[in-house]
Amino acid sequence: MTSAIHTLGINQLSRDERIELVLEIWDSIAAESSSPSLSESQRNELRRRVIEDDGNPDDVVEWEQVKTQTLTGLRP
Repeated sequence: MTSAIHTLGINQLSRDERIELVLEIWDSIAAESSSPSLSESQRNELRRRVIEDDGNPDDVVEWEQVKTQTLTGLRP
């Protein structure tokens, strides 16, 4: 990928121009992309999770708790 940056001259663009280019590329991908194809097992897993979530609406973890646990786990 680095060679494409040099070949296309992207490395010559300013930081702001490169960010703008990335956003344009992302928008172009989003505009033409369809939903990702899921395997049958992935669809079944998603259905199972939705059913489980719908059946236990009070079984939640507060964001602050998730954030604290995650940050604690990242510390050496």
